[in-house]
Amino acid sequence: MTSCRFSRVAALGALAAVALTACTGPAAEEKTAAPTANAPLSSGPLEIAVISHGTPGDAFWNVVKNGAEAAGKELGVRVEYNADGDPGNQAKLIDNAVAQRVGGLVVSMANPEALKPSVEAAVHAGIPVITINSGEEHSAEYGALTHVGQSETIAGEDAGKRFKQLGKAKLLCVIHEAGNVGQAQRCDGAKAGFGGAVQNLQVDISNPADAESRIRGAVRSNPSIDAVLTLNSQVAARAVSAAKSAGSKAQIGTFDLNSDVVAAIRSGDVVFAVDQQQYEQGYLPVLFLKLYRGNANVVGGGKPVLTGPDLVDRSTVDKIGEYVRRGTR
Repeated sequence: MTSCRFSRVAALGALAAVALTACTGPAAEEKTAAPTANAPLSSGPLEIAVISHGTPGDAFWNVVKNGAEAAGKELGVRVEYNADGDPGNQAKLIDNAVAQRVGGLVVSMANPEALKPSVEAAVHAGIPVITINSGEEHSAEYGALTHVGQSETIAGEDAGKRFKQLGKAKLLCVIHEAGNVGQAQRCDGAKAGFGGAVQNLQVDISNPADAESRIRGAVRSNPSIDAVLTLNSQVAARAVSAAKSAGSKAQIGTFDLNSDVVAAIRSGDVVFAVDQQQYEQGYLPVLFLKLYRGNANVVGGGKPVLTGPDLVDRSTVDKIGEYVRRGTR
């Protein structure tokens, strides 16, 4: 992430240059040909709808929103951000954007099957779509130009490997959204990277007190659990509290950053955080749609554009913490 306008403008120029080269060659030609239903590019101000599966006040998605709005401001693009954690409601938001004939659509697909008809309808209406965060496996299938995010499986593997390096023997992986394919992939990846015993625990992020109670019960009833991996920065704080109240020595690792996680890493309560740099997941799709609108550039060459993972621990947290405070990490 960059911290000043000058750096962002410089990055914009570099990214534009990459995009110009990425549109050449056989792989890129195949990708540009894929969304055949896209209509000829229209003129006039570009309007982009960003529709995520986030929940109100979620620190992670606030950073995505910050990235999208910053890109819109710098590139002269009108960006409207909406979110709903219910797949049916998210699909309705996509349908509304299609009915309004937006110039571009950015969608996170935690539940790809539920969103498939709406995303495909957008593509057939000639609206270029970029998927972000979740749903990488279905992005091209549904007709999106590219996917921007991290590989959840690879990120999970990195987290599992880090716990293995720390000498841990039994890992508890806490899933906080039922039906979110990305979270299952994270835990599966953690199991592969860890190589030891892994137990999954389902909690509800909308009920933080109950989530903490369930984590506390798990580590208390099974003292052999010496590592806990949460998949959300807000759940991480609950895991720290749960382990302490249960008298457990389990070390906590998490996905995603917020100010509380930064403080917990500094204090040693959290040993690492897997940062997928979600600011880029908001910023880059707006840039890519601007390039597509203005010059028919398609970034990625048929492959997703990865924003992570980057593991943040005590050795790097002081440098990263300032950007978290600014809302750009």
